[in-house]
Amino acid sequence: MQCSWKAVLLLALASIAIQYTAIRTFTAKSFHSCPIPNPVNCSLSQDTDVADRLCDESPTFSYNLSRKTHVLILATTRSGSSFVGQLFNQHFDVFYLFEPLYHVQYTLIPKLTQSKSTSDRRVMLGASRDLLRSLYDCDLYFLENYIKPQPVNHTTDRLFRRGASKALCSPPVCESLGAVDLHLEEGDCVKKCGTLNLTLATESCREHGHVAIKTVRVPEVSDLRALVEDPRLNLKVIQLVRDPRGILASRSETFRDTYRLWRIWDGTGRKPYNLDVTQLTTVCEDFWNSVSTGLNRPPWLKGKYMLVRYEDLARNPMKKTEEIYDFLGIPMDSNVERWIQNNTRGDRSSSKHKYGTVRNSAATAEKWRFRLSYEIVAFTQHACQQVLAQLGYKTAGSEEELKNLSISLVEERDFLPFS
Repeated sequence: MQCSWKAVLLLALASIAIQYTAIRTFTAKSFHSCPIPNPVNCSLSQDTDVADRLCDESPTFSYNLSRKTHVLILATTRSGSSFVGQLFNQHFDVFYLFEPLYHVQYTLIPKLTQSKSTSDRRVMLGASRDLLRSLYDCDLYFLENYIKPQPVNHTTDRLFRRGASKALCSPPVCESLGAVDLHLEEGDCVKKCGTLNLTLATESCREHGHVAIKTVRVPEVSDLRALVEDPRLNLKVIQLVRDPRGILASRSETFRDTYRLWRIWDGTGRKPYNLDVTQLTTVCEDFWNSVSTGLNRPPWLKGKYMLVRYEDLARNPMKKTEEIYDFLGIPMDSNVERWIQNNTRGDRSSSKHKYGTVRNSAATAEKWRFRLSYEIVAFTQHACQQVLAQLGYKTAGSEEELKNLSISLVEERDFLPFS
């Protein structure tokens, strides 16, 4: 049976309409340009080079019409990242997440901290980039791939450090709170709010103007290039660094078992023959590589990268925070100002939790000078001499100079954002 010209015309018009709708759908909504890893079937022997190349080279589509500012705090453990995270967590229009990549690490590579495998690192980074893309798009359901046991009906009580996120501990995500519960302590959040409903969390994320995520599980800024260049995201990276001597002192105090041999050296004056020096040198190598990339100002980082020394922030928290918000193009909130005033002038008893942020920030930045022996300081200065010079940290030539607080070990440096 032959079709009339009218029928052919109608079919053509319908085809055009379908194609137009498809194009609008793809450009208006986000989607995963990289394959979603299956934590159950993930094999470290698969060709991760090919997977990464496909991920990085796959086409992207611009959809971020609202132009939310997406913020990533790139840091290492015990560098002051919890403190910096609070500068965003307190902002009324920022949806903040504390270490969501924890779930990726402990699902895919539970012993990553002991692993030196390049393939392990690539698997972790590939999965982390996919999760970050989804979270910045307020797709919190994607987290369910990594939370164990898996959430039921999109509810879970296993989200790592949920209480560190104000948005996850306030209405509408937490509906049981009253007016007196507006400023919950982290532990009280889980007790009063119960299980986390990821549907409500997703809705809350979409209602906020910006999304900020803090992580210590991405080693270098170059690992984020695929996200920074993604036109669907308006991603800006705040790289937080700290004097490696201060990081070592803080880790030795906080992670006493892991850094037991460092503590033995500090207490006895004898360096253990089996000391794991990579606990220190890896930090310095990652800092050196990442900061070198940022300070070389590659085109892909233009307007996307800011280097912040913890010491500068600790000494003048209000001024530095204003600079950070100015770089991000986000108006600073009075809640942030109030939090800074209340949380940077504490005494020694103020910080009861190892991740606490209530303290005398300026004194905390210098406390390592009295925690470490001069022998360990001298060792650290030799092992990390390149990055110390790069970041403007001066060396102490003697124990007397180390303990003399009138001698600053931090040079005046103005690391201007790459704009």
